[in-house]
Amino acid sequence: MPTILIIDDEPGIRKLLRMTLERNGHTVVEAATGPDGIAAFRTHRPDLVFCDVALPGLDGLSAMQRIKAIDPAAAVVVMTGEGNTDLAIRAMALGASEYMVKPFEQAAALKIANSILAAQADAGSSVRGQSAYSPDSAAMVGNSDAMYEVFKLIGRVAAHTSTVLVLGESGSGKELIARAIHANSPRRDGPFVVLNCAAIPESLFESELFGCEKGAFTGADRQRPGKFELARDGTLFLDEIGDMTAATQAKLLRVLQDQEFYRVGGNETVRTNARIVAATNRDLRASTTEGTFRSDLFYRLSVAVVRLPPLRERRSDIPLLAHHFLRRAAHELGRPVRTISDEALQYLMRHDWPGNVRELSHVVQQAVLLAPGVKLMVEQFAGLIPVSAEAPPYCGGPSETGGLGNRIRAMIERGEQNLLPPMMAEFERAAIRAALDECGGNASLAAKHLGIHRVTLKSKMACEL
Repeated sequence: MPTILIIDDEPGIRKLLRMTLERNGHTVVEAATGPDGIAAFRTHRPDLVFCDVALPGLDGLSAMQRIKAIDPAAAVVVMTGEGNTDLAIRAMALGASEYMVKPFEQAAALKIANSILAAQADAGSSVRGQSAYSPDSAAMVGNSDAMYEVFKLIGRVAAHTSTVLVLGESGSGKELIARAIHANSPRRDGPFVVLNCAAIPESLFESELFGCEKGAFTGADRQRPGKFELARDGTLFLDEIGDMTAATQAKLLRVLQDQEFYRVGGNETVRTNARIVAATNRDLRASTTEGTFRSDLFYRLSVAVVRLPPLRERRSDIPLLAHHFLRRAAHELGRPVRTISDEALQYLMRHDWPGNVRELSHVVQQAVLLAPGVKLMVEQFAGLIPVSAEAPPYCGGPSETGGLGNRIRAMIERGEQNLLPPMMAEFERAAIRAALDECGGNASLAAKHLGIHRVTLKSKMACEL
């Protein structure tokens, strides 16, 4: 039977997780501290480790690093009560197999365990690279399930040098994803160079990418390096790659294949080691079918693909993003605005946000500028975004699977019964997770705001395992 090690300082969580795993045939070993967990790992060599982040003394991520120093193939699931973007990315980049935010369901923990163990059985092992780093991705905000999947994927691809294709609508934050990949990679100390492919005329594109020699064309009064040279030992972010012309696509493909090029007007070979992260709001696969984008270039660029969901598909992130943009705008504009009313947040969540996160940022900034007091009210947003008076209030769940009415309709069509208890439990879990996130993982403070005793909150957190 597979052996699973649980490292957590809360006995209730260890007990419930043990019961869940043992009921499904797994052997479980427990440890309450990081050092004890490392010792247990040396002794039992478990197939899987569940490790809490907030451990006394040695924190969970440090314990994980020491475990992976013993065995790089060790599979570790990081658990935390903090819905923290940087922590999710850091855990995955340091080699975690999965990242789970407490409270989580027993079924979810078991599914993750069985999935990892099954993959190990199929592949023999699951070795992941390691890279220590100090993440700087505070500008990325989100606590929806969809965004946590994005954060985990960033952590997985950041440690490697393969090309990455970021897909997403305009304004969804593709450049932030590219910067996070660079900041969490071994190249983080190198340059991050940006080229907007849609903003450069075709006649200048080649010199922008590859540079030019003095006298190569009118106005070339000196040798000038291109983006590929400037991005040496770093990352070159090619934004709106889908707007490249056929001729430019061919030249870019040649560089990706050969890792070398010539400056315009030159005959000296220039080598490049820049990592390429490309982004587009177009459907490149469809473009290859239509013949407007080279299929061989598409395959070169899409070694790893990060799909960034539009804001309308992760509406539960809107309050977090709105408060983030409020704090930034209040600081930049010198305004005394401190918070947003619940009614205003509901109003924001009823909008479809065709401009995505960029649109929300601009709207909040304008509202902060116009606000007469310390709180943003519906009135500040009414003239900025077109929300229909007939639009229903937002009732989506934490997994963003659609509005409440659509979800209930689908459940009834499947013949499900007793819908209310599980849905109430789902919203309670979402409220607990959001409160813990807003309070920085401080259970006492979160319990106070939720209006329940800290022991009750701890009990609910443990019961969700």
